[in-house]
Amino acid sequence: MWVVFAILSSIFAAATSILAKIGIDDIDSNLATAIRTVVVVVMAWGMVFITNAQSGLTSISRKSWIFLILSGAATGLSWLCYYKALKDGAVSVVVPIDKLSVVITMVFAAVFLHEQFTPKSIIGLVLISVGTLLMVL
Repeated sequence: MWVVFAILSSIFAAATSILAKIGIDDIDSNLATAIRTVVVVVMAWGMVFITNAQSGLTSISRKSWIFLILSGAATGLSWLCYYKALKDGAVSVVVPIDKLSVVITMVFAAVFLHEQFTPKSIIGLVLISVGTLLMVL
């Protein structure tokens, strides 16, 4: 089932870029990010209550709190940078550069989580990198 959600995620991410570029046309990128964030917060907490997951709040460990907060800060910084790039640049160039996060994530996973590269993943990383370079030049 995770594959279906991953595909849906990529479809919604693509729609996000197009909708954001249209919506950000005549407003400040930081304001646009704040509006987007409020919508995300409402939707996320809505799902928490719809699925009755709020009871899990009390059992979250200190370590989880710290890393979820850091992840949220990284997300916020990513979104602020992404919206500024979208505001000033072409979607067809900004999005491929943003998707280099796949390559960076795999490197981080190897360094911090000790995940192993396979020949297939190395080829994939090279192809993503070269493909991004071709799309932005």
